[in-house]
This record gives sequence, structure tokens and C-alpha cells, in this order.
Amino acid sequence: MANAIALSLSPEQGLSSYLTQIRRFPMLEKSEEFMLGHRWQEHQDGEAAEKLVTSHLRLVAKIAMGYRGYGLPIAEVISEGNVGLMQAVKKFDPDKGFRLATYAMWWIRASIQEYILRSWSLVKMGTTAAQKKLFFNLRRMKAKMQAIDEGDLRPDQVEEIATKLGVTNAEVSSMNGRLSGPDASLNAPLGGTEGEGQWQDWLSDDDAVSQEENLAENDEFDTRMQLLQSAMGELNEREQHILQERRLSEEPQTLEQLAGHYGVSRERIRQIEVRAFEKLQKAMRAMATEQGIMQ
Repeated sequence: MANAIALSLSPEQGLSSYLTQIRRFPMLEKSEEFMLGHRWQEHQDGEAAEKLVTSHLRLVAKIAMGYRGYGLPIAEVISEGNVGLMQAVKKFDPDKGFRLATYAMWWIRASIQEYILRSWSLVKMGTTAAQKKLFFNLRRMKAKMQAIDEGDLRPDQVEEIATKLGVTNAEVSSMNGRLSGPDASLNAPLGGTEGEGQWQDWLSDDDAVSQEENLAENDEFDTRMQLLQSAMGELNEREQHILQERRLSEEPQTLEQLAGHYGVSRERIRQIEVRAFEKLQKAMRAMATEQGIMQ
């Protein structure tokens, strides 16, 4: 699956041409995505997997554009995001009720984040959650302070950022030095010539949450998802199903629908849901305490 797509569509061969190509792949309806997901999951159908991947290549490009401020070739960032997308497709379970885009965005961002950290040689200083948060939030915080074009931060600004992100002043100053290089213009043509579109055409809306903010929370999200999956094992099959359908599904079922499914009253379903949620919370708190994770 991955090799065939990678060979036929490669951002490194020409970014402008690549972005034009991926726009030709149609978006999938929910029912079609569900069917393709099952074909891949149950039969390892390569054609189904390829359709799932190609229909989400625009999502990768959109997310990747949020990382244009780190001095790395955007084509390589997109390629790394595509790797994350392929991993997401391999692990996608359509029966969980989530759309592939919702699930894949975390794999895409994680893959891009790891590539950026590797490329910036932050092995020694970028491995903790706080340091990663600093890496992906410093530019945004400098912009709010109107210090994005000043290069060096004032001592009071360094202190403020260090306090908010839970790192040392020295780490803020060092990271600022690494990230103070020149930035590409949003209005620069994609292919270096007029008429091929501009970088800003691929960016998210101004009102959307920044990719830096999302990725700064990525570690916490992954940790909580792992806790959730582990804690679900503490519930019996009926409790898992009811909780999944009522609180974790993109289109939650009603109490009446589940009551009909199990042949009990709506009130009984509500009671099971409440009890299951309480058990889940208790199990997650216990696991978090055991692992030393702050809740």
C-alpha cells in the first residue's frame, strides 16, 4: 500500500504539481469510508487502502502547512505526514464510530512532530513534554508579545514564557536562538512563479486553533487515550458498548435505541451508562496515579 502510493505521488518531485494532483482525489462519504475500512481490515485489500489514503492527502498537506515556520522543506514535512496517514489507515477500525480524518490527524501530526524534532537535533533538549511544548509554542507566544521580529527576547519576556510553559529561562533563550531564523512569506507562489497559488491558500482559517497549540497537547492526548483504552477493559461487554454508543461515537445513539437493542427500559440504559462512566473514571484515575501521571 504505502510503497505504491509513495512512488506515484511524491511532494519532492514538484510541490506545486503534487498539490494539484491530490486535489483530484474525491472525498469519501461516510458509508464508503466505512466499507473501504472493512475491506482493508478484513481482507487487506490494497485498493481500498489506497482510496482511504489518497482521499486524505489534502488533510496531510493542510496540516503540514502549519509547520512552515521551522526552516524545513515543506515537501519533506508533507512526506512525513503521509507516513503518519498510512500508519493511521493500517490501524483504522471503522466500527469504533470515528471518521478516519478524526483518527488520522493525530498520527499525521505525531509523525511530523517527530520529524521536526529529529531534524532540529533536539535529542537532548526536546524529549520531555514541557520542552516539546516550548518548541511548538514559542513562535505563537512571541507573536502575542509582538516580539516575533525582534530576534532576542527581553528578560521579562523570557521569564513569562518560562513560567507559562514550565521550563527554565535558559531553555527558552536557547530555543529562541534556534527558531529565530528567517521565515518564508505566506504570499510566495507555490512554484516560484505567479498563477500557481500561494502558501496561504493551503493554511487553516484564522479562527481555527493553531497546529502548534494542537501538537503541544498531543502528548497529553495520547496519554489520556491510552488510559481510556486500558480503563475500558475494566467494563463488561454491555457497559463498553453502551458507553461507546452514548459518549464516544460521532453519532451517539439514543437511550430508546439502546433500550430496544437490549430489551430493557430507557431508565435501565441510563443507569448502566452512568455506572459505566463512573467505573471508567475511577479506573483511569487509579492508572494515572500508578503511572505518576497528573490528571
